[in-house]
Amino acid sequence: MTRHTENRDLPYSVGQMYALVADVESYPEFLPWTTGARVRGRKQTPQGEEMLADLVVSFKVFRERYTSRVLLTPPNDHGIAKVDVTAIDGPFEKLVTLYTFTPRGEGACTMGLDVEFRFRNRILQRAAGMAFELALRQVTKAFESRAAQIYNVA
Repeated sequence: MTRHTENRDLPYSVGQMYALVADVESYPEFLPWTTGARVRGRKQTPQGEEMLADLVVSFKVFRERYTSRVLLTPPNDHGIAKVDVTAIDGPFEKLVTLYTFTPRGEGACTMGLDVEFRFRNRILQRAAGMAFELALRQVTKAFESRAAQIYNVA
């Protein structure tokens, strides 16, 4: 199993970052290696909203589609929001991603990212494991750059 945990202090509000990460259909516009995204369904839950989303990820000769259950939990009484993503089919034996957004001062937040994954294919797992840390740092940076673009903060 490969795991990555990261926290970034950002000059964007919890609501801004939550909305950006929840906008799965826009991922191909800015996320590296994401070449397709489609939300197949949405439903309300007691915690917020649940989506079924398909993503297509391409890297060199590797191209895979997978479906995830995305649980969107808007800010609670403490201002903390979450986006919890679990792959339910595709090349992963396990893929769980949790974004947390915690307020920290006026209009700013800390974005936490916790990812755990294992490919079904051992060769893919070994190859991905080598580039995993770098790839996730690029994904985090892509969200940060997209927020700067959308919310006009340099």
